[in-house]
Amino acid sequence: MLADAPPSAAAAWSARDLAVLWHPCTQMREHPEQLPLVPIARGEDAWLVDRDGRRILDGISSWWTNLHGHAEPRIAAAIARQAQTLEQVILAGFSHAPAVELAERLLALAPRQPGRAPLAKVFYADNGSAGVEVALKMAFHWFRNRGEEQRTRFIALENGYHGETLGALAVGDIPLYRRVYAPLLAEALFAPSPDAWQARPGESDEQCALRAADALADLFDRHPGQVCALILEPRLQCAGGMRMHHPAYLRRARELCDANGAFLIADEIATGFGRTGTMFACEQAGIAPDLLCLSKGLTGGFLPLAAVLASDVLYEGFLDDSRERAFLHSHSYTGNPLACAAALASLDIFEADQVLERNRGTSARMATLATQVGASSAHVAEVRQAGMVVAFELCRDGRREQPFDPALRIGLRAYRAALERGVLLRPLGDVLYWMPPYCVDPAQLELLAQATADAIKEATACA
Repeated sequence: MLADAPPSAAAAWSARDLAVLWHPCTQMREHPEQLPLVPIARGEDAWLVDRDGRRILDGISSWWTNLHGHAEPRIAAAIARQAQTLEQVILAGFSHAPAVELAERLLALAPRQPGRAPLAKVFYADNGSAGVEVALKMAFHWFRNRGEEQRTRFIALENGYHGETLGALAVGDIPLYRRVYAPLLAEALFAPSPDAWQARPGESDEQCALRAADALADLFDRHPGQVCALILEPRLQCAGGMRMHHPAYLRRARELCDANGAFLIADEIATGFGRTGTMFACEQAGIAPDLLCLSKGLTGGFLPLAAVLASDVLYEGFLDDSRERAFLHSHSYTGNPLACAAALASLDIFEADQVLERNRGTSARMATLATQVGASSAHVAEVRQAGMVVAFELCRDGRREQPFDPALRIGLRAYRAALERGVLLRPLGDVLYWMPPYCVDPAQLELLAQATADAIKEATACA
């Protein structure tokens, strides 16, 4: 009789989905046997609710986008109000209040550095990868306008990730994403990552970072006058395994860019808006970039939007009577009013709810629970944290020199085990991480920790 039972609502939606959709960052052959597809009906605060009514704690903020919780009523209301007034207008030659107001507020919040002029202009795009493309093109074109046509190279960090469009891939260093497309990519220069996981025996996080900064200085020296910009993720290489580095590297990188006449591009698409403890990760080093890329949490996770904040020096390099010397990059939905309204509402919540202050208590509790999780398994080689981000590095017997055989698919095993316990984790290889919405409460954190500990135990049982 069970064989004749009708499929559940979730199963029915999964079948409809797989008949028509091609999912991102997925080997579709793994669906549905190896990788369960989870059709979601709605979101509530830190929860996702599937088509069968099962509640799943969103431990990764839906790919790091959601800040204040799903279906946050204040952001939803702001979008609804804006939709009744103006849903879209071309931003070339036209303007609207949400785009202007958001730019003003972002510039007021942007990282500042004593003795350096503040970021002064905002250019909008659709998503993080598009924002990176904007920043790369601006840096290159600025030098072109000055007649410095030899400055065609970008320096990026090993193990870095900046998106999957071709320009962004060119400055990324994760083989899984870039290897196939390498023949299509511009050739970037890659500097050693300051990743503290790479510290030598007896070396502190800061010493590791400064050693990497020395290698960056050497790379600049070997390519004099050729580099237009250095691009990096401040403090936290997210897609590279939630690897973290000491702020000393950022300070030295800022100095080296200035000394070599190159721009510094800070990709804070994932690290911005409080993820690492401060509004922007650059603040922890006391530095300001020349170009700041923002997206993901910019709208609180409601709508796609990116913003690139630029210095006046950079902006003024495009002012000319020639249109060829103008920055002609564009997107149909540049500065979309609905997305800008969502972002403004999100910034209002930061102020009204004192989010950064509240997050300090939440991150302290996360640290305590993460330490307990790490101690519960012999296969956790490191527990690391930057603000509201916690990562667990899994290695055989907790030994760095003994990573698990990739064929064991430890991360996938952990993902499935956590999902069975009502928690969404999406490991990066064999790195599990927490990046929950800021509304996560103590009981939800307890569930997150218990599910993670159980998932590690179940996933590594085959080791």
